Amino acid sequence: MIAMSHSVTLKGSVKFSLKKVLAGGEMGKSTYTGPGELLLAPSALGDITIIKLGGQEQWSVGKDAFLACTQGIVTEYKSQGLGKAMFSGEGLFVYKISGQGILWVSSFGAIIRKDLQPNEKYSIDNGHLVAWNCKYVLERVASGGIISNFAASEGLVCKFTGPGTVFMQTRNPQAFSMWLTANAAAQGI
Repeated sequence: MIAMSHSVTLKGSVKFSLKKVLAGGEMGKSTYTGPGELLLAPSALGDITIIKLGGQEQWSVGKDAFLACTQGIVTEYKSQGLGKAMFSGEGLFVYKISGQGILWVSSFGAIIRKDLQPNEKYSIDNGHLVAWNCKYVLERVASGGIISNFAASEGLVCKFTGPGTVFMQTRNPQAFSMWLTANAAAQGI
């Protein structure tokens, strides 16, 4: 939260969950109620976008991308399977969002929206996912062996198949963290 009107009330709660502890998910929840203005911002340098849910669809949202939602939205923290957990860049658990209302997601960098037609395929480098409502598989794209993939800093992408929508971020948090670490080491910090 950046700021809020005096007519808005804030109530905090904590929900302990072993899977959130293991996955690094948020356990605290803030509920804002009342008429007035509420200003929110992402925790990192990036964008915010809204997703309107009509009650029929389900979205997957990366653990770092969930920002806020209105009443009527159901948020569950679900496992996405071991293979996707290890290589999708999103970890073992992601938010599964359903219901009716508005969802706000945030990114590291700018947010790009890609609408996929039925059976249209689109590949996204892992670590750039924000939210999606279509199915995907992990696919190896670099040719050569493990050394070739490591040298190219590539190898696995998330291959989505429409119909559906994918929101992606222009920056990769893991790559940025590695860059910061390397620069700090080079400067003797």
